[in-house]
Amino acid sequence: MLKAYILFILAGLAEIGGGYLVWIWMRNGKSVWIGILGGFILFLYGVIATRQAFTSFGKVYAAYGGVFIVLSLLWGWGITKETPSITDWIGGAICLAGVTVMLMGSK
Repeated sequence: MLKAYILFILAGLAEIGGGYLVWIWMRNGKSVWIGILGGFILFLYGVIATRQAFTSFGKVYAAYGGVFIVLSLLWGWGITKETPSITDWIGGAICLAGVTVMLMGSK
């Protein structure tokens, strides 16, 4: 299960980081190269996600969704200085509990 979480975290950082670079390119007028780099990192996200040992695409992406939610909160807090509320943290914890339940039943 640890390997699954590590891959989910790496995939999440790639998806959020790549998406953020595209966001600041298009919304903040940064160089097109920032957008291209973001697109490449988003491509890496897709590659990382396929490294999961689970064979079900739907299950991998559903479980990853819970990790993505928490990583998005952490990204917003650390990078864009948007402090999550207590209900954000509670919701994130519920999501991670759901991910763990899903992974426990996976083969």
